[in-house]
Amino acid sequence: MKLLFGNKKDDLLSRLKRQEPAAQKVFYDQNVKKFLSVSRSYVTDLYQAEDCVIKAFCKIFKSIETFRNDGSFEGWARRIVVNECLNFIKSRKTVFYLDDINQSYLEEIYEEDVTFDFNAQELLDQLPDAYRMVFNLYVLEDYSHQEIADTLQISVAVSKTQLFRAKEKMRKIYFQQQKALKNEHY
Repeated sequence: MKLLFGNKKDDLLSRLKRQEPAAQKVFYDQNVKKFLSVSRSYVTDLYQAEDCVIKAFCKIFKSIETFRNDGSFEGWARRIVVNECLNFIKSRKTVFYLDDINQSYLEEIYEEDVTFDFNAQELLDQLPDAYRMVFNLYVLEDYSHQEIADTLQISVAVSKTQLFRAKEKMRKIYFQQQKALKNEHY
């Protein structure tokens, strides 16, 4: 944790725990862009993603005393941002989780001539909420399928299915974009 005013005994975390506005501003300025990026990976609308981030900062500052120094403070705060996004999605929309898929769909598909010219946020924005939540929790937040199941109150099988479908959908969207790009160049 960076020092706020150069006093080694008085770091940013301890100032945050004392609810000092200057420390809160420093922490906000250091993390707002990063947390907005996290929020945008869950919430497609920029303004709603910003609302989630603001609510998350409020929760971070309000509940900072509950941070037990078990891990990194930034990781703890990031988890609050993620949870705020998940709560927003659950409260605004009905998210449907489709149960297990036919195993024949699990065969790997190989594509030729793969290039990596794409915008990841555009791919994530096109995923249905259920796919995006599971994909983000698994890939970006490094949750296990059991943790995802517990967090979203779904089964482990549904978590695995949603992840598979999210990857499939992203793959299809990606190759459609690549095909469109090739057509533009010819």
